[in-house]
Amino acid sequence: MDWHRADVSVPTRAPTGSTAAYVCGDEAALLVDPPDAGDALDSLLSDRSLAHIALTHHHPDHAGAVAHYARETGATVWARRGRASAFEAATGITPDRLFSGGTTIPTDAGPVTVIDTPGHAPEHVAFATDGAVVSGDLAVAEGSVVVGAPEGDVRAYLASLRRLHARNPDVLLPGHGPRIETPRETCARLINHRLARERRVRDAVHDGAATLDEILEAAYEKDLTGVRDLARGTVLTHLEKLAVEGAISWDSERAAPNPAE
Repeated sequence: MDWHRADVSVPTRAPTGSTAAYVCGDEAALLVDPPDAGDALDSLLSDRSLAHIALTHHHPDHAGAVAHYARETGATVWARRGRASAFEAATGITPDRLFSGGTTIPTDAGPVTVIDTPGHAPEHVAFATDGAVVSGDLAVAEGSVVVGAPEGDVRAYLASLRRLHARNPDVLLPGHGPRIETPRETCARLINHRLARERRVRDAVHDGAATLDEILEAAYEKDLTGVRDLARGTVLTHLEKLAVEGAISWDSERAAPNPAE
């Protein structure tokens, strides 16, 4: 079952400067992640009958044109169960239907199955057909995904990567960058990257760094110009995870090693 892609230029922190929208089907098609209206996406939709619109998550660079295409086509708009209000705030439109993990959305090309993949955002999902998975901001072919405060959750993100690794799809279709032809290897790389960052955060705390900025300086060796806020949010999510697991103490201002460790 084929997914068709349109790359749309949109304000985004991703280095690509664009977000990929995906369409499955022809006569009763599903559109995922319309970031903005434009020629590339309009062309992709011009010879299709749009029946459904859904998002991997609510970030503006994925959700900007939901209301536009819903008004233009009358398509059914879907949102994650329990997140309808957040969806409406992000898109300006009330969803028609709600999905959960395992829900199938019908298209003329066959059913599309929703997979729970929270972590980058609490509502994040992916959409699977046969061996392909539209994976939003769960994975990228090169580099890493931001999992930062206030919405990021490292524990959930690692679980999502492991879930996708176990599913073993043939290809991942990400929101940014090229398609991922080696899904299991990519999931493993991203898990290892995240755990390596966690070790650096934990080591920084055990070496005496206490404040968020002190830990940030110790946990990153690279130049953070232009991305310091993202790195800071990432460190915070790691501190929250380590605190929940009892590896350190963290009171939202200062961290310390857990004496029991």
